[in-house]
Amino acid sequence: MVHDFSRRRGQRRLLAFCLAAMSLAAAGPASAQDSLSQSSIQAQQTQAELQSRIDEADDATRDALERLRQANQQADRLESYNAELAPIVDNQAKRIASEQKALAQISVTREALPGELRQMVEQLRAMIEADMPFLRDERLARVDDLEQMLTRDDASQADKLQRIFSVWRTELDYGREMDQWSGPLDGAQSEAASQGSQMAREVDYLRVGRTGWYYVTPDDRAGGVWSVANGEWEVLDGDQIDEVRRGIRIAQDQSAPALLHLPASLAVENGRASTEDQS
Repeated sequence: MVHDFSRRRGQRRLLAFCLAAMSLAAAGPASAQDSLSQSSIQAQQTQAELQSRIDEADDATRDALERLRQANQQADRLESYNAELAPIVDNQAKRIASEQKALAQISVTREALPGELRQMVEQLRAMIEADMPFLRDERLARVDDLEQMLTRDDASQADKLQRIFSVWRTELDYGREMDQWSGPLDGAQSEAASQGSQMAREVDYLRVGRTGWYYVTPDDRAGGVWSVANGEWEVLDGDQIDEVRRGIRIAQDQSAPALLHLPASLAVENGRASTEDQS
């Protein structure tokens, strides 16, 4: 009986062992399959992550390339624009240099301007005093006004210069114009001229530029021509008095322009002044 029990127990052990082996054999393929599936899933996940990184890298690369392309285009435009601006900038630089030089000269001129203005007025006075004495008081009064203006501080240098130029233009115009007016007889007279016009209180004047200055009495009985060389009035004869009267009518626009046959107050020949007849 003991022996049978031992055989049965051995058989039960063998059976348990077989069952365990079969259980392990059955569990082994399932576990391996599960492990393989898990590895496959992890590989797919890793591959997906790698692909996502690759895609992100591709997007970043494309963005970088697009920015680079745009930067190159902008650089080309800027280079072209700079090429167009180069001559303009060069001209502006030259103009700035020129203006800076002009400003420096203006500064020097501004400092010297008061002295220049004073000299212009002095020259104007000297010219009038050396000229024929027609309208002398009126002309010298303008110079007096200019000298007073130079001492004032309520006028700018530009205003002073403009007024001086205005008086200079008036004086220059005297040399190109024909003029007439009436007034008292001024200036020294030769003996012959004073005999004919000593009773005249007012005479009619005619000026032809700076070459001839004449007068006739209102009754046309006497007349004279200013002699620059002698600094006095010289007598005119009857025909010359008629010519002066005709010139006065021309200056008054009462007669058509015509050639006047009159002696000149100032005639320059070989650098010497004379009062020879002029046609």
